[in-house]
Formats: sequence, structure tokens, C-alpha cells
Amino acid sequence: MEKINNIVGPAVPLRRSNVDTDQIIPAVFLKRVTKTGFEDALFSSWRQDPDFILNQPAYANPKVLVVGHDFGTGSSREHAVWALKDFGFRAVFGSRFGEIFRGNSGKQGLLVGVLKEDEIEQLWQAIEANPGVEAQVSLENKTVSIGDVSFSFEIDDYTRWRLMEGLDDIALTLRDEDAITAFERSRPAWMPKTIPALADTEPGTLAGELIELSGGTRE
Repeated sequence: MEKINNIVGPAVPLRRSNVDTDQIIPAVFLKRVTKTGFEDALFSSWRQDPDFILNQPAYANPKVLVVGHDFGTGSSREHAVWALKDFGFRAVFGSRFGEIFRGNSGKQGLLVGVLKEDEIEQLWQAIEANPGVEAQVSLENKTVSIGDVSFSFEIDDYTRWRLMEGLDDIALTLRDEDAITAFERSRPAWMPKTIPALADTEPGTLAGELIELSGGTRE
């Protein structure tokens, strides 16, 4: 996961509220087995309308999305975050979000900042007055600026730290890799062990022994 501190790029005003995750990415796209390549799925139904905001050339290559209240409600699908990121978005600002969506975003490297409703309205107006205008986002200072409009946004300290350090759940665990390894080595022989990946399958290795016990071969 990339570290986030400053985000600079075009902003998009999505003047819609109560946008659930099925509207962000319809369920039909959840059959895919990858974590990338969902840019075509983002707001798929709405993008059939030529006048939809993301179909307008002025809002090409966006980085920041400014949304109405209750964005990301509904099912807990992580694909909603993947689709936003694959499309190019690095930050979303709104007045209220689905809690699971906000949690998934922090774990996947998407900044979600909370502002007051009147502040969202002012950001929308600033963008619409100059389509394609760049937003300036500082996670360190917790500020977002568009044109002459600037506000401080809310984000919990733990998520802010994770984003600035670029730590997803796996990276967080690996910070304690040495301690985990030492603990595993000290466990009594009769207790369950963590089996390593079947990379080294030579005779005498754990992976090799498992293959032999299962009646398999190393080819």
C-alpha cells in the first residue's frame, strides 16, 4: 500500500446522496477473482448516461471525489474501494459515510475525510465554477483546498497513521515478524505449528515430508 501525505489532482462533484455500495459497483462485477481492474465497474449503471459527471471530459483523470451524505452504505463489499482506486480516486470527502466502507477504505489506501454539509456544498460550488480544478489535500494537516475554499476534515488518528505509513493489514502484521518467528520457534513440539508455503520441497524439509506423507511427488 502506498504512503499518503499529499494528494493533488482534479476533483469531481458527485451531487448524490445515499449512494450504496451496489451503486458504486453492481453485484455482477463481484464474480471477478482479482483485486484490480475494476475501473470499468465503477458507477457502471450511471455511466450508461452520457451526461453522467464521470463521462464529461472536464473531469478526466480525477483524484478527489466530493459526495453527498451517506456514501458507501449497504453491503460490506471491498470491491467498492477497489473500483474507486482503480478509476484513479485517492480521496473521498463527504458529510457521512457507511462505517464498513470507511473502514475498508482505510485498510486499502483510500483517504475518506468527513466535512460538514455546508462545507461540502462550498466545495461542489468551487469545482463547478471551474471544472477540472485541482484539489490540494494534506493528510498531515488534515486539510482539503479547492480554489479559494479550504477546510479541515475529520479522520481518526489511527487510520490517518496507517495511511501515512502505507500499512495495510498484512504490513501491520509483518512489523512484528521477528517476534512472531521467535514465538513460533519457542512453542513446544507437540503444539500445532504454522506450516510454511510449499516452496522448498527438498527431502528433509517440512514441505517435502508433507508431500511424501500425502503420496505426492515433487514434480
